[in-house]
Amino acid sequence: MLATFPVTLILVLTALLYLRGWNHLRRAVPNVVPVWRAVAFLGGLLAIWIAAVSPFAMLDEELLTVHMVQHLLLMTAAAPLILVGFPILPLLHGLPKLVTLGAGGTLRRVRLLQRVECGLANPVFCWLASAAILIGWHVPWAFALGFSSEWWHRVEHASFLVAGLLFWRPVIPSGPSGPHPRWSMVLYLFLATLPCDALSAFLAFCDRVVYPSYLVEPRHFDISALHDQECAGALMWIWVTFTYLIPAVAITIRLLSGPELNEEALGPATPAKLRAGA
Repeated sequence: MLATFPVTLILVLTALLYLRGWNHLRRAVPNVVPVWRAVAFLGGLLAIWIAAVSPFAMLDEELLTVHMVQHLLLMTAAAPLILVGFPILPLLHGLPKLVTLGAGGTLRRVRLLQRVECGLANPVFCWLASAAILIGWHVPWAFALGFSSEWWHRVEHASFLVAGLLFWRPVIPSGPSGPHPRWSMVLYLFLATLPCDALSAFLAFCDRVVYPSYLVEPRHFDISALHDQECAGALMWIWVTFTYLIPAVAITIRLLSGPELNEEALGPATPAKLRAGA
């Protein structure tokens, strides 16, 4: 089971660091990262806490359905909310000046991280990587490894968060001046449902318990291991379908409505603006 205190501490420190940098940016360039984006980022951290270390998460070794909810929260809630919060600028501006080496150091790190992030934003790579992580951890021997070892359990959760960040990166702009999704993202979201549908169908319609660990764990709920597995598969199919369908519809409506407008009223966060507030 995950050690709750270290993970909670890391999440709290990350939230404080983000808020410190966000407040710094807000004083220098109002609305460069609006309030609702900061709320989204904090919501993403809360989703991580619920999935990884909350009392709800303690049930994942007893119910596969809970285990599935954890994975879905990390991939389809925490990850997109974090990206919506434009985390790079606030987090870097939240660091002490001794770490960032002043304005120039901050700007250089912003540019470097943005270049790295753009390099990892290739849709084909992101789709393949996220699908491989999703399917890989549901292979019985890999699942058993994460089930039996706390360290591997941590790696498993971290992998699903990374998979979610990679998957949503081509869909969600990386900053106020980032590119907006195009028609290819609608196809991207549709194709992303395929590996999830295959896995959920296998779990829902398989006539045996795929993960024997759930046969030996004590059960405090009036539900069999096979029925629990069927519920987990059905939940995954419904959750993923709506999670990917809603942004696909939103992108389609936006593209059909005419020329895209910049989301931020004052335009992108230019280096000059950031330098003034550093």
